[in-house]
Amino acid sequence: MPLRSRSTRVVAGLMSGTSLDGVDAAITHLVGSGRSLSVEVLAFVHHPYPKVLRELILQASEPKRSSVRDIARLNSRLPVEAARAIRMAVDEANLDPEDLDLVGSHGQTIQHLPDPASVAGETVRTTLQADDPSLLAQRLGVPVVGDFRRADMALGGQGAPLAPYLDDVLFASENETRLLLNLGGIANLTVLPAGGGPQDLRAFDTGPANMVIDALAQRLFDEPYDPNGSYAADGTPDADLLADLLMGDYFRLPPPKSTGREAFGTGYVDTFLQHGRSKSLSDADLMATATMLTAASVYQAYARYIRPSHTAETVYVSGGGVHNDTLMSMLGAAFAPIPVQRTSDLEGGVDPDAKEAVLFAVLAHETANGVPTGLPNVTGARRPAIQGGIYLPPPDTGMGSAASV
Repeated sequence: MPLRSRSTRVVAGLMSGTSLDGVDAAITHLVGSGRSLSVEVLAFVHHPYPKVLRELILQASEPKRSSVRDIARLNSRLPVEAARAIRMAVDEANLDPEDLDLVGSHGQTIQHLPDPASVAGETVRTTLQADDPSLLAQRLGVPVVGDFRRADMALGGQGAPLAPYLDDVLFASENETRLLLNLGGIANLTVLPAGGGPQDLRAFDTGPANMVIDALAQRLFDEPYDPNGSYAADGTPDADLLADLLMGDYFRLPPPKSTGREAFGTGYVDTFLQHGRSKSLSDADLMATATMLTAASVYQAYARYIRPSHTAETVYVSGGGVHNDTLMSMLGAAFAPIPVQRTSDLEGGVDPDAKEAVLFAVLAHETANGVPTGLPNVTGARRPAIQGGIYLPPPDTGMGSAASV
């Protein structure tokens, strides 16, 4: 049966986030579309990047150290890890790759530049996610949907955040105004007004979530992240440094907005450390201040851009940040008396670690359905975009009609 004629699919979703820690893969069974979509998660796995590959990605993401050759080669290297993650996930689900109807792959962001800039006399905006979807389709013998951000940006949008479509499909409520907070490398926030439709939600990136915390853990403690927030728990946030940080340009920028390593990567951490050391802060105090920066910037974004029109009744959190007990405690204190819970606490909720991988399974499914998933009220695009391009495997893979569209 042609791919676009199906109402039911087994779809794998892949997410490689700005934390650069590896590939998340979810196997889903999807039926229907939009708010009528039924989502069953059959399996979820995390496949870590080899350390040397993570370092290459980090280097390629920094303009002063990147090489066009390295970026081009990473584009062909990363599908190897994506395919490995898929095979791990289908094994976990007791399936085979040929049981998949479709794969949705976000790719690994190398640069995200949503703000207009002049290039040779023309104004452009752009984004680059490495992980060639054609190579992945060839390796798996399954159609792959990739390049999810570009169609929205071609329509003048930010191309991000992408999570609000899934937030609306799975978590919209007639009776409760909900905040959906994802804590990956970057934090993004979605408000779902009670009884509202997709046109009523708002969403944007609030700033760093784990990105600055992880970088400091690596530099100060030779750890890839702060385990359970234990280093931050031993310190005290510095109020003056925190106040200065919260006056940063990005935090004062109104939505629509999105960000990444370009704003909160190595250069930002260098400056953070310079100011912290000038105040003689201990390593633990630096970690506590960086952790508080995430919590405070999320709440500030809510108070400044959401609360004037919508008062949240509950905050539901997903992403790797849910494992940082100190961060979750700081968020709870910031939002009190509004409860802060996990997405898994909702009826029909999703594992906080799996949510973004499930997102790209859903977006791929809707791309094959011909359904626009771009939200102009979120990204600023001129109209809703059908997000993602479909990349077919070679005809000799044995997929037969499953590879047709």
